[in-house]
Amino acid sequence: MAMMMIGFNACSSIPKGAVAVKPFDKVKYLGKWYEIARLDFKYEKNLDNTSAEYSLNNNGTIKVDNKGYNTKNGKWQQAIGKAKFVGDENIAMLKVSFFGPFYAGYNVVAIDKDYKYALIAGASLKYLWILSRETTIPDDIKDQYLNIAEGIGYHTNKLLWIKHDKLR
Repeated sequence: MAMMMIGFNACSSIPKGAVAVKPFDKVKYLGKWYEIARLDFKYEKNLDNTSAEYSLNNNGTIKVDNKGYNTKNGKWQQAIGKAKFVGDENIAMLKVSFFGPFYAGYNVVAIDKDYKYALIAGASLKYLWILSRETTIPDDIKDQYLNIAEGIGYHTNKLLWIKHDKLR
């Protein structure tokens, strides 16, 4: 649910030391991503089996469809929002909203050449996700992304590693 990081501030920045991917291919990024790890926060509390699906809206923004299984109430949850680029679409700095005019930063800071694995930084060191097109990620990519995140200043020992054991 990498895009569910919305707080109630109009923030669309990137943590100091983080650099958004450039060049970035919006079309290659579309589709389904599984959340492999995240720093926990209130909008994803108690969720596992989390995923995000990105598609193009008619107006050029990106539709964000997040899903996750709530381990406390045993129900699937869904949140639909939109994302748009902060500036040039060639730079992976976006802002996302699930609550009207309130946006938060969503920055792709690492991605492999085939767009199978991604490291996402929020607007601050409170938000971090590792995403994959599959429910797992190779150890070498995991280690590479953890090193990048630690270099930015993230406390990767606080990451939650997400289970994907429910079919939906």
